[in-house]
Order: sequence, then C-alpha cells, then structure tokens
Amino acid sequence: MTTEQSTPTAMRGYADTARLDELRATEYRHLDQGGRVYLDYTGAGVAAQAQVRAHHDRLLAGLYSNPHSENPTSVASGATVGSARRAVLDFFRADPSEYAVVFTPNASGACRLVGEAYDFGRSSPLALTWDNHNSVNGIREYARSAGAPVRYVPLAGPELRVAESDLVRVLDAGHRRLPGLSGRPSRRGLFAYPAQSNFSGVQHPLSWVELAHQHGYDVLLDAAAFAPTNRLDLSVVRPEFVCLSWYKLFGYPTGVGALLARRDALARLRRPWFSGGTIRAVSVQGDWHRTMDDESAFEDGTLNFLSIPDVEFGLRWLDSIGVDLVHTRVGLLTEWLLARLTALRHGTGQPLAQVYGPVTGEGRGATVTFNLRRPDGTLVDERLVAREAASAGFLLRTGCFCNPGAGEEAFGISRGLLRRRVPARLDSIDQYLHALRLPIGGAVRVSFGLVSTADDAQRFLAFVESTYLDRDATSGPPLPPRLRC
Repeated sequence: MTTEQSTPTAMRGYADTARLDELRATEYRHLDQGGRVYLDYTGAGVAAQAQVRAHHDRLLAGLYSNPHSENPTSVASGATVGSARRAVLDFFRADPSEYAVVFTPNASGACRLVGEAYDFGRSSPLALTWDNHNSVNGIREYARSAGAPVRYVPLAGPELRVAESDLVRVLDAGHRRLPGLSGRPSRRGLFAYPAQSNFSGVQHPLSWVELAHQHGYDVLLDAAAFAPTNRLDLSVVRPEFVCLSWYKLFGYPTGVGALLARRDALARLRRPWFSGGTIRAVSVQGDWHRTMDDESAFEDGTLNFLSIPDVEFGLRWLDSIGVDLVHTRVGLLTEWLLARLTALRHGTGQPLAQVYGPVTGEGRGATVTFNLRRPDGTLVDERLVAREAASAGFLLRTGCFCNPGAGEEAFGISRGLLRRRVPARLDSIDQYLHALRLPIGGAVRVSFGLVSTADDAQRFLAFVESTYLDRDATSGPPLPPRLRC
C-alpha cells in the first residue's frame, strides 16, 4: 500500500462518499454512543432514526388491523402491504407481471417455503455449492425426503471460490436429453447458491443463473448478504427465486423477509399444507380446499401488517442514499483493511492474521473473515478474540457463521477426516472439534455496511495490532462452551 493510502480517507474515491459520514453523524449517531464500533453488518444492518420516527408517526396517525377483513382499518392495512410489494419490485427493477413478492419472517423462511413446495424427485435434483448458509443447506432435507439426488459443488483454492468447470460438471450429472428437441434438458432441478458468501465475502457470478437455466435448473439465489451493498437488477438477472431479510439491508424491521419469485415458478410450487390466509375456501366435511390464486397463498396466517410498511420506507431510504455509493464506500474500507491486516507480522516473521477468502477487493464483498496467530504461528482461540474485542468496544462476529461448507474448506476438514474421526452421536460443538483435533472452533468476522467509516476500520486495526502483535495470547479465565454453529 502506498503512503498516500495509509489511511482509508486517502484512497482515491473515498472523498466522494462523504455523504455517508454526514448521515453517520446525524441519523446514525446512536452508533457512536459509548465509543463502540459496530462491525457486524453481515449479521444485521443498523436502523436510521428516521426509520424509527416513521414507524412511530404512522402508528399514531392511523388505525390498522388484520387485513383479512373488509372494514376500513383492514383495508388500510391491505393498502400499505400492497404498496410495500410494489416498492420491493421497484427497488429490484422486477417486472410485476413476471415477479411476485411473498412476505416471509426472514430469508430462512423464504428458503423453507421453496424447499417444502418444490417438486423434487428422482429426476428433479438439488444442486448446491459448498458455500451456502444453513438456511439454504436445509433444503436438502426436503429433496432427500422426495428421493431427489443432492449434489454439491466444491470450493477450490485459498480464495474459497467455485470453479465454473466444477459447477458445470454437477449440473450435467445424470442429465438426460429428449430426442428431437435440440438437446433441451428433459427435466428440471433446483440450483441454490449465494450471490455473496456470508463466510468469506466471495461474490459468486450472477451469470450462473443463466448457466443453470441452460442446464434445465431453476435457481434460488440467496441475496441476503449481497443486497445490502450491491445492486441486484432482476430485469437483467432473472432467477426463479430470491431470498432476503430486510433487517440486513437497513436494520429495521426485524421479523420480515421476502421471497421474490417468478410467477411461473411460483405456480409450480405445491405446498404440503394450508393455513389461515392461504386459502380461498375450505371444507371440513367435504375434505377439500382451494388456495388463493396469488402470492398470498404462500403467506401463512396474518402478515406482520404493522411492520411491512417499514420495508417500503427502508427501501426508499436506501435508494435515496444510493446503493452504489454504499458499495463504493465499503469496497474501499475492505481493500484497506485487507491490505493492512495481511501485512502485519510478528517479530518472529509469522503473519499475525490468516484471511479466509480473497485478500484483495476483487470479486468480493465487505465481509472479512480471519483468524489471528501467535508469534509461534499457532491460532488464537476465536472466543478469546470475541471476549477481548467486546471489552474494547468492538461489535463483531465469531464462530462458523452458519456456513459449514465454507468453514470446512477453510479449515482443511475433508470428507475422509469426517468419516474417520467423527462419532455417530455428538452432544456438543466442542466434542465435534475435539474429534477432529481442531485447535479452534471458528473464525473472526468483520463486515462493513451502510454507514461504516474510515475511523471504524482504523480503530479496529489499531486494536488488533496493539492487542495481539508479538503477544503469546492465552485464554486466561475459562472460555464459554461453544453452543451452536
């Protein structure tokens, strides 16, 4: 890194993002209370004061009730929900004649909805990348219950990327073609992958959507980690399904997510149950039911009608700031942190940090996952880093981040190792790690977002350097057990 780039603010283009510093000092000033530094935007975004005020003012200015009725307060709720649907389609540039918005509790709920209702079978497989959140991995249980083949595409190399040749090989597996139809695939399947890894920050190509289509697959695109700082244009990239959690984009509301689905793909889903709000008519004695004909057939019970309007406000808010502006800012901070972090060396010559995934800003998002090393090269327990970072006011994430495939590749856990050493029954994560003889149970994750600043990045780097450089970091007091992954 050049002298001119020794601080993030000196990097070319940083001054053009100054509006985000103004927002941090006004609408997001609560972030700086107590001198803390928030570095977990991949886990959750942060809310602007304007969002909270808008929610408060709306609830006090009118009356809203269960939209499954015809009285004026119900009609008012239905109108705000409908307006939010249109705002979602506008934000992602999705044609309303092609895409529908199904409100869910979160991105996980969107994945479950697809998994339980997709027409899996012996000739309709599920393909996944190793790099997937567990909410996507869980779809494999529905596929296997239906007798469908489940195939994984491995990660390759220290950058934890997927080789396209490996993807094509998996998509081609078991492929039968109908005669006389120009080689058109004879069956469908579902391919699910993240636009951006929540573990490594790797951004997998959006062009894979069309590649999968060419091989006869529908596509579920996990955009939960991608959408907060990147533009997703569904007029250009057209997956069948997109899953999202709104709190990851703009912090508020929680408990509301969405499945964006192409209407033709939504019509092919067959739900294994029904509930209030999903049906047009039902008979107990006649033992029949008729589902709604629109997206509400996939929304269970009463929607969160008091919070869904906050989604529209959040999207308008983010759009007014500019996703591209946020993308530029977090890209600069990420490049700077990676360059400085990987340059740190103990007096022994050992690197202080081991980064998992790309060590430059190319083809990646603003998520940086790493472990720290002692002067002798051994790894510092991630729980110790969590404890000391929290004590110093840094709010970050440690563990395995619900992404076992990326973690297994990063930590060198092979299938053979899992088969040889892991017993049939495990009662704890620590028992699992002991069986694999792993020295640690995860990594440290720092992620930038909407109003991250140069000061955030500089303060964190200074903390790492002053706390761990040339220090034989030991745990001291007992560390808490690892409860989940």
